[in-house]
Amino acid sequence: MKLFRTLLAGAAVCLAFGASAAHAQDLNFGIISTDSSAVLAQRWQPFVDDMSRETGMHVHAFFATDYAGIIEAMRFNKVQIAYFGNASAMEAVDRSDGEVFARVLYANGDAGYKSVLITNVNSRFKTLDDVFKDTKDVTLGYGDPNSTSGTLIPGYYLFAKHGLTDLDSSFKSVLPSSHEANLLAVVNDKVDIATNNTIELQTLQQAHPDRFAQVRVLWTSPLIPSDPLVWRKDLPESAKAALRKFFYHYAKTDPREKQVMMNITGYAGFAPSSDAQLNPIRQIALFQQKVAIQDNTRISANDRKTQVAAIDAKIDALQAEPKP
Repeated sequence: MKLFRTLLAGAAVCLAFGASAAHAQDLNFGIISTDSSAVLAQRWQPFVDDMSRETGMHVHAFFATDYAGIIEAMRFNKVQIAYFGNASAMEAVDRSDGEVFARVLYANGDAGYKSVLITNVNSRFKTLDDVFKDTKDVTLGYGDPNSTSGTLIPGYYLFAKHGLTDLDSSFKSVLPSSHEANLLAVVNDKVDIATNNTIELQTLQQAHPDRFAQVRVLWTSPLIPSDPLVWRKDLPESAKAALRKFFYHYAKTDPREKQVMMNITGYAGFAPSSDAQLNPIRQIALFQQKVAIQDNTRISANDRKTQVAAIDAKIDALQAEPKP
């Protein structure tokens, strides 16, 4: 009987340990490909390690070669939480059962960042007028299709404002790539101009001031809301509670955590947010759809009118919503 009780107690310990181990949820944290995977891993891994330790979950960094890879991974539940730009977050919310729950804070106090158009300091392009004088003779380093600062914002505020809606036919060549690759292409004089953002420029200035000196900024956009964090809506509430606690308190007081955030790209922590932060980006995306429909002569005039009216109604509805 004593042996039986001993075996039974041992079995109970094993079951309890197994239940505890099973309770530690695996969580994949997707990080959009603003730079090479090696650079991103170096920046983000200490943060991911802290997330694992403080939430009690097994958190793994997940990288893909483009933004769509993270969006699709979230769609098929291969990624449960991710760091996005606003445009890619919009896609994740619409297509991948995602929900914005936080946004990054910047160490310099800025509420966001800006898109830029850059060229080499020694190039023939001194002003925007030089660029748009003859774009057929200009090579453009462009962003990922789902990039906010690399594609959506310059597409709307810069190129569309100059009457260019089909960039492939407007420029000598358009070469989509990551922010890091586009920045290096400008520094090394491999493209005439390229889109980028102020965060990447600040990072380059701090790490390689000699390379930063090779960059001329030709155009700067209005402020873009700071980057959002998105989780899948179907995450267990217990996991969401642990993640809220971690993100909303991380790097608020601890000096080491503050340095981890600074090393990523000059971040200072996180603040609560919601899908409402994406509304300005949605308005821009809808406006671009509207322009494309208006310019599409393959659609009948009545169909164009109907589709444009539907888009205008969506834009009006977004403008009527409370500000985030």
